[in-house]
Amino acid sequence: MPTQNDQPSMRVLDPTCLTERENYKMLIGGIIPRPIAFVTSLSPTGVVNGAPFSYFSIVSAAPPRLSLAVQRDRGRAKDTARNIKALGEFVVHVVDSDNVAQVNRTAAPLPPDRSEIAAAGLSLVPSSGISVPGICEAKIRMECRLERAVELAGAGSPACDLLIGRVVRYHVRADIYARGKIDPLRLAAVGRLAGADYATIGRIFALQRPQSNDRS
Repeated sequence: MPTQNDQPSMRVLDPTCLTERENYKMLIGGIIPRPIAFVTSLSPTGVVNGAPFSYFSIVSAAPPRLSLAVQRDRGRAKDTARNIKALGEFVVHVVDSDNVAQVNRTAAPLPPDRSEIAAAGLSLVPSSGISVPGICEAKIRMECRLERAVELAGAGSPACDLLIGRVVRYHVRADIYARGKIDPLRLAAVGRLAGADYATIGRIFALQRPQSNDRS
């Protein structure tokens, strides 16, 4: 059996002794690949905002919920967070190899009265359960209603808006969906790495979950 002396050496870092930038690099470099949510939201004046987020995950399946963490800019909430909290609705799209270049263009800062959708050459499509439209370039989109918004504290002011949304409609392109399953290779989802790097689906392998050995 390997002993502690056989293991590679580890560095122990205290996040309270690191700068914000150093903590950021540690997180985005170590938690990879991260799924990317391309989120559409609607401003109070009717402007459709579109932005990508990789601080994104599943929360629960019954009912289906998603989490989205929107980092603030010097304490100021971003358009996406403000819009979602005001209207209570948004659409999450899975970013894939066919649309990632267009989605990346939406990360450029624009004023709230300009839509990133048109600037990136994306096309809007009406939703069926909410008022916020989605984009037709995504193979999967999920219409969501906001269930909870939590302001997470930073240094003296909120640093992040944590949004929990309940999925009310799934839209899945027919050619990637069969017998209740999504084909991961046809979906070709793209994951976020650090810096300017992204990743596609690589080798797929299976591991069976172990069964309980408790026979009592």
